[in-house]
Amino acid sequence: MIDQQQERERPENSRRRSVEIAAFLAGLVATLAFFAFFPGLPHVIDWGAIVVSLLVAALARWVCRRWAERGNRESPRP
Repeated sequence: MIDQQQERERPENSRRRSVEIAAFLAGLVATLAFFAFFPGLPHVIDWGAIVVSLLVAALARWVCRRWAERGNRESPRP
């Protein structure tokens, strides 16, 4: 019984991890693109832009994780 549950959780954990990585990268790239191409900004990627991009990426990963956890609590397990 425990082995079957662990086998089911392994693919879910790896899928969740890959989705979190994708959310992090999407947040990072989107924020860097904003700083690079938004009209009116100096179009320079400096340390401030990098730090803000990392913070936005971490926030995107956190939101993705919370959204996935909420979905897991609401759906019944077979």
